[in-house]
Amino acid sequence: MAVPRKAVDNNLRGPAGLPTVHLLDVSTGLEERILRSWLSRKVGPGARTVRISSSRRGRGGDDDALEQVLAGEAWLIPLRVVWMAPERNGNRSVDWTDIFKPGDPRDPRGLRAWWTLIFKPSRVARIAGAGAAVSDLRRAYGQADDIDGLPAFVTRRAWRALDVREREILGNRYKVPRFVPEAILSRRSFRESIVSAARERGVDDEAAMRLAERHLDEIAATHSPYVIDIIANLIHALYRQGYGRIRYHSDEVRRIAELGRDHPVVFLPSHRSNLDRLTLQYLLWENDLPANHTAGGNNLDFFPVGPLMRRTGVFFIRRSFKDDEIYKRVLRAYIDFLIEKRFTLEWYMEGGRSRSGRLAPPRFGLLHYVNDSLSRGKADDVMLVPVSIAYDQIQDVPDYTREAQGRAKEKESIRWLFKAVRSLRKRYGDIHVRFGEPISLKSMTSGAETDEESIVLQKVAFEAMRRIGEATPITPISVLSIALLAERGTARDADHLAASCSRLLDFIEKRSLEMTEDTDLRDPKALEGLLDWLVETGGASSHEAGGRRVYWLDDTQMIQLSYYRNVVLHFFVPRAMAEMALASGAKDPEDLVDRMLALRDLLKFEFFFAEREQFAREIDADLALDCPDWRAVLVDRGPDGVLEALGKRLSPWALLPILDAYQVVGNELEEWKGEVVEKKFLAACLARARLYRLEGRLIHGESVSQVAFKSALKLAENRGLLDDPSGRAAFAEELRQARRSAAVDV
Repeated sequence: MAVPRKAVDNNLRGPAGLPTVHLLDVSTGLEERILRSWLSRKVGPGARTVRISSSRRGRGGDDDALEQVLAGEAWLIPLRVVWMAPERNGNRSVDWTDIFKPGDPRDPRGLRAWWTLIFKPSRVARIAGAGAAVSDLRRAYGQADDIDGLPAFVTRRAWRALDVREREILGNRYKVPRFVPEAILSRRSFRESIVSAARERGVDDEAAMRLAERHLDEIAATHSPYVIDIIANLIHALYRQGYGRIRYHSDEVRRIAELGRDHPVVFLPSHRSNLDRLTLQYLLWENDLPANHTAGGNNLDFFPVGPLMRRTGVFFIRRSFKDDEIYKRVLRAYIDFLIEKRFTLEWYMEGGRSRSGRLAPPRFGLLHYVNDSLSRGKADDVMLVPVSIAYDQIQDVPDYTREAQGRAKEKESIRWLFKAVRSLRKRYGDIHVRFGEPISLKSMTSGAETDEESIVLQKVAFEAMRRIGEATPITPISVLSIALLAERGTARDADHLAASCSRLLDFIEKRSLEMTEDTDLRDPKALEGLLDWLVETGGASSHEAGGRRVYWLDDTQMIQLSYYRNVVLHFFVPRAMAEMALASGAKDPEDLVDRMLALRDLLKFEFFFAEREQFAREIDADLALDCPDWRAVLVDRGPDGVLEALGKRLSPWALLPILDAYQVVGNELEEWKGEVVEKKFLAACLARARLYRLEGRLIHGESVSQVAFKSALKLAENRGLLDDPSGRAAFAEELRQARRSAAVDV
């Protein structure tokens, strides 16, 4: 790939009347010789130069000479040598095979640099960044927050100007921050903030600054273009072991890229697999977009995973730091820097991976920090981009199933890492990424009080989660999982299951919901291929006799397949809730909405619902698809008339399994004596559920799940029932009534 002319034919002369000084950003003597030779040819032998600290090494500058230049007036033009990787298939990125070669080809040293210059001169470019007058830089420094001197300020400005020019050659994927700790530590406001916190606690100023430096080193990502390229190639090799392709819409990616030109962008992905971050990382790299600054828990900061993740953009945050004021101020300063410089961020609002398949309740901590930066003028706006990452099958689901059945989560370690990689040796299908409608943080929070617990931030987070759900495509495995689970484990042949899938597809198509592919689930032969695939991966069982093959689920497999059902369950829940409201005796449209709002409150820890008015409009539109005049039918013929028009009920498979699990918690809570300790209480719920299952009182094997019990326990806590037993009996009865309205099969 030839070097673009615009990238090398730079303006090396300043405006008339000002002496020109060229600032050399070099890390070796050879690079300095290359630039001086270039200047001699283009400007003449009298070109004045000053060597500044190297952007790759952070040292080597002539500070005294730079001080002298800055004491007068001159036009400063920064220069740099850009070394490029060999071209492979039209792309100049580092390949994973370069691990076995000495060093980074974009930062060669010694003989390798000489060899590249002599034998591969097309891989060596000379660039000049945008120039500036010393007087303008001096004025900008006076207005800035920096306290480490004009030379350091000018040097960082020179680096940034050269980085912009360099990306015209190498691509936007290499937009990375340089020397972030140094830039933050040089800010007057940061130092004053740390000293203030230290004095409030009686800590020595210097000791507090040393502690702040350690915290910053502990948190900050250290992007390395070399490692980013290597890991991108390794990600491709890794996911291809178990998955075919990462499927996404290119127009969505282009839209997000354009959005990032004007505002800082925060990616908010769903979190269902350890591959989520790698998937999005590779997608951005493949589309020449910068690597995100991704928040990660410090439980993953172990060798060699931590150092590698840090070099690809992960910044690590402690799980808990509420009482550490200095740590909080360091983290705030780091987020401020990223927002101010328009670097893209990414984190999982759910915290950990979803163990149920449904989107988990969001956490608001980092959203609060970003909004705090916005409110203090670090950016004009911040755009939140909901991201849905869905899988045909997920290699982590068997582990989630074991956790649901009472086993402890395996701690992250080298052994855990190798086990995760080894688990990719099966066929899992494809990975599907969709970007939801972006959210303007400014438009949702402007003028409102937004501390970490504020209602406004909660609404922002819930809206982001709702849009993730809306963007999620429906996979054929999800549809088949619903059909199998609706049979409650009973063996069925492909013909019977194809008829069930056909009804589900009618529902999906009527609502114009996106399917990931055009597999004809109405065709028993095509469906058999998917069924056999599930059997191969342990998600279902099969038996053949007399030329007839049937498929069924045991309780463990029901929990596994409920994961894929739950990923798309939110699309079916409004209809299922309407069925329950009708079955409970709704008399008119207003009464139906009121009953559904009560159900919404019951299920608020399971799903992300729209605001009341929008929720009512969505219900109206959904019912009208199958019963256009449902309001008149409800008044004239009663709820049974509407239910008849709607057809086969969804609630027995969509909501009854959840309510079964809730009932277990309600019954256990009703009889519980003493303090409710979560671990002990959940174990008791699991034992009760297994008893109910053996007695036939639970018809859904997936209801025997600690994951489902936790949501019910959160609801009970939200209603104050953990501390006050007086309302527990009423809670259990409310659940019984809800179950009765969901359990009727039509």
